[in-house]
Amino acid sequence: MSESTKGGALGPMGAAGGPEAALARLRALETLESGYEAWLELKLEHAASVARFREERERLNQQGSFLLGAVRAAGLEPVASEVPGLVPAQASAGDFLRDAEERLSKTREALAAREAESEAGYTSAFEEIRGTLKDRVQRYLAAQRPHLTLLLRRVGTERSILHVERVTGDTPVLLCLLFTGRIPSRYGFLLDDSTEDVSLAPAPLYPDEGVAPAHVRPDAHALSELVRGAREVLPLKGMLPLSVPRPGGGEDFFRLLQRGAVLEVEVAEGTAFRNVLGREEAERFAGHLLRLKLAGRIELDIEPG
Repeated sequence: MSESTKGGALGPMGAAGGPEAALARLRALETLESGYEAWLELKLEHAASVARFREERERLNQQGSFLLGAVRAAGLEPVASEVPGLVPAQASAGDFLRDAEERLSKTREALAAREAESEAGYTSAFEEIRGTLKDRVQRYLAAQRPHLTLLLRRVGTERSILHVERVTGDTPVLLCLLFTGRIPSRYGFLLDDSTEDVSLAPAPLYPDEGVAPAHVRPDAHALSELVRGAREVLPLKGMLPLSVPRPGGGEDFFRLLQRGAVLEVEVAEGTAFRNVLGREEAERFAGHLLRLKLAGRIELDIEPG
């Protein structure tokens, strides 16, 4: 058996940097962008660690299957001797196979222990990074008020399209916490208009925080449920969600969708979104932003078209 099989090829954290290195970078740097960079690096290191452990398990399984197949191919299946005190030739093959299986079993157990230790380290590091980033965003939000400019574009007498001037830097991250109570999973999420399929519009979600790659394009109803049910982090991409209360109770789910130089306001209607708003919907959305301004949470300019 090779030395790599006996001792394993992975370190205790499965990566050269590992959680502690990412946390050290996070603690040393105060900007939001650098904190998110440390988080992304940790995600990449974790993914690489998971892949290495998976490859090691597969290698051990292949080695076990190969040894068993080799013994069978040699026609040396272990058999019992009919003469007391006489050990048949096949018995030595059985001893060899048992010894190899025992060593493989111990190696698998050691690998599983290292993998559990690695996962525990990464889980703890992710929790600390999320908490640290949320605290940092809250401090920024308490010290500075995001500035929004709401643009009204009339469509007839009773309908309109609302735009918000594009925001950059830390502002999208601050608005995400202000609007939803959660932090985004990536720093530059709002201005990301990339798509993995050129025949499709950009997805509103990243495959982060438990969202599978096949589920990054939920309909409006599913998206609103995901936003409302999220715990600490939202894997948003290219948009900002905002729930606005109705006068008679309940609330409407709006989103600010990235459209080049502006964010276009859309309201959920069943499983789809609509960008042409009724007069009452537009006024209620603007009124919600105005309440945030009067509460000292944002700076707001409203420019009628």
